[in-house]
Amino acid sequence: MQLAILASCNLNQWALDFVGNRDRIIESIRQAKAKGATLRVGPELEVTGYGCLDHFAELDLTDHSWESLAEIISHEDCQDILLDLGAPIRHRNGMYSISQYQRLRDIFTISSPPPQKLVENIEGREIPHISTRILLEQEMLTRRVSAVLYNCRILCYNKQILLIRPKLSLAQDGNYREMRYFTPWKGVRVVEEHTHLPQCIQKLTGQDKCPIGDAVISTLDTCFGAETCEEMVRNFLLYYNLPSSRNILNKEKANSPVINSSLSGSHHELRKLDTRIDLIKSATAKCGGIYLYANQRGCDGDRLYYDGCSMIIVNGKIVAQASQFSLKDVEVITAVVDLDEVRSYRQAKSRAMQARETLGYQRIEVNFSLSTPPEEFDFRVSPSKGFEPLYYKAEDEIMLGPVFSMCKLVCAEIQEGNNQALGDLLQIVGEDASSSWRPRTPEDIARRLFVSAYMGMAKNSSLDTRNRARELAEKIGSYHLNFDIDTVVNAILTLFAAVTRVMPRYKTDRGSVVQNLAIQNIQARVRMVLSYLFAQLVPSICFGRAVSGSLLVLSSANVDESLRGYFTKYDDLKRFIIHAAEKWDMPLLIDFVTAPPTAELEPITEDYVQSDEVDMGMSYDELSVFGRLRKVEKLGAYGMFAKLLHLWGDVLSPHEIAEKVKRFFWFYSINRHKMTTLTPSVHMEAYSPDDNRFDLRPFLYPPFTAAYKKIEAAVSAMGVAGLRRPVQEGKRDD
Repeated sequence: MQLAILASCNLNQWALDFVGNRDRIIESIRQAKAKGATLRVGPELEVTGYGCLDHFAELDLTDHSWESLAEIISHEDCQDILLDLGAPIRHRNGMYSISQYQRLRDIFTISSPPPQKLVENIEGREIPHISTRILLEQEMLTRRVSAVLYNCRILCYNKQILLIRPKLSLAQDGNYREMRYFTPWKGVRVVEEHTHLPQCIQKLTGQDKCPIGDAVISTLDTCFGAETCEEMVRNFLLYYNLPSSRNILNKEKANSPVINSSLSGSHHELRKLDTRIDLIKSATAKCGGIYLYANQRGCDGDRLYYDGCSMIIVNGKIVAQASQFSLKDVEVITAVVDLDEVRSYRQAKSRAMQARETLGYQRIEVNFSLSTPPEEFDFRVSPSKGFEPLYYKAEDEIMLGPVFSMCKLVCAEIQEGNNQALGDLLQIVGEDASSSWRPRTPEDIARRLFVSAYMGMAKNSSLDTRNRARELAEKIGSYHLNFDIDTVVNAILTLFAAVTRVMPRYKTDRGSVVQNLAIQNIQARVRMVLSYLFAQLVPSICFGRAVSGSLLVLSSANVDESLRGYFTKYDDLKRFIIHAAEKWDMPLLIDFVTAPPTAELEPITEDYVQSDEVDMGMSYDELSVFGRLRKVEKLGAYGMFAKLLHLWGDVLSPHEIAEKVKRFFWFYSINRHKMTTLTPSVHMEAYSPDDNRFDLRPFLYPPFTAAYKKIEAAVSAMGVAGLRRPVQEGKRDD
């Protein structure tokens, strides 16, 4: 047996927080060493934070990144351990070196005019006449700016940079725009020299250059390779779709390192974790190997939540898994792995034949062993055992988002001794750091920071809805406000009538459709304005204490309603509410699920109660299907119609399906502009219509005339069958 202790980690990194990111990286290394680890891997771009976006174009960012790296690798707690760090690196790609430019600068001294021609030949290039020293300075600046930016892994040991490993495949789908900032590396197995490391690194390491490219690290006892995020997905697809794979886990299934790392900036999405785990498990199960996955956790300044869940996997079996959701800024996991177990797993004659024929990778040697020396072998230490991955159900994942869920999480962390969570909470609720106040229950926390409000209308709001809001507030401990907004709405309508001499009316009062909708919109806007007013003034008035700042206004949004433009429930949320009712012992939540969905923006009468689904002309279940077909399956109007003929053909006629599709795309197109103004919200679903980043589409649409005509022609060609509903079991179609 050849045992080694390896470490991976979740880090709560923030974009551009160089000091905080540095400290969390050092703390993770400190914890890894305390657990006996000889290798520590961290998340993608952990030095800068993954979500820097267009800040990646700034030269300052890479300068600060190098400065942070210098402080990390020189720290006393970061020695005698192999480090895999993530940072952006500018590589000069054959431009002139600093020393060569210094020689040019020396020629053009201030006391003498520039010569008519520079005689010196540099690297085979004859430099033409340069009229002024300013042009020289501009060229030197151009040299720096034109250097290519790569998303890199920096592999270090004892104040030495062993290798800069650039990312080969960049993430471009969904929320990712890496090609906007970075360039993919030149190719598999391509390695060259990164010359003239920054002075802060030169002074520390004595190095002025190091290898950069697709290489691996060779220790005294094994071989270690690194890949980054999207390469894992791409390599998995290559394995299943191409006759020969270039996966680092199975480089033609032969020359892969024993230990591999994948460093990620992977965001949370409902049901996404199982896909991520399947990718890693299947690759290592087929090819063998030790796989260390590290991910960022938390929000780093954008609308994405990175959900951690770092793992260590050996030959397809998970032997260590970090939490997916937590308040810990640093979480380190370790596993005892047997290097010989991988070598034994790979002992197959067919693999040996392939290994003989495939190209190897350039190996960067380091005089260091990851495993315990034979003379120090301890038979009481055994390899970590495999276990089944820990998954959350979709409703459990949603449950961790609402305010009361967070109150429960914070309370649990404080009771476990998380002093940072306690300090943050004291600051948020306006207590001094020396305060003796401690929350005993989640309700204690909610009572100090959460204000709920029911803003009703005397004739529109039902007593049942009002009571449900009050009972829920009592259960979770929020400071609850209950009032009507009739006076404000009526004042606005009275002003309009005074100006136009027309009083808008609800449709139940014989008003037009336009007037009815206008009055509903007024109620929504009034609630928004009042929400911000109370958020600013409630802390200092109602809480009876001096609090700086105002409350954060929270609102819920429905993916399906956003698609349709009807700005409350969809399937995952329903399951969450039912699940929460049982887990939190809140049976009143069932009433929220069973109550008919209604905005309560119109007067309630004996024979009329406003219904969301009637207003929209489609059910929430249908909206969910439309959303997934539009975004996930990438179908237009006609493609959606053709798909739904098979999905809904047993309950609806082709004509009814066609009308539903056309209705959806009509409302989608006329309301798409609303998506451009929505406030930032956390990304949760693969079919999110978020216009700011995830779902980039026009917000001004022409009619879908061509698609509609094609749909109508298809229905017409069916004749009578196009109008006939299918006969259901036990029923006759008349």
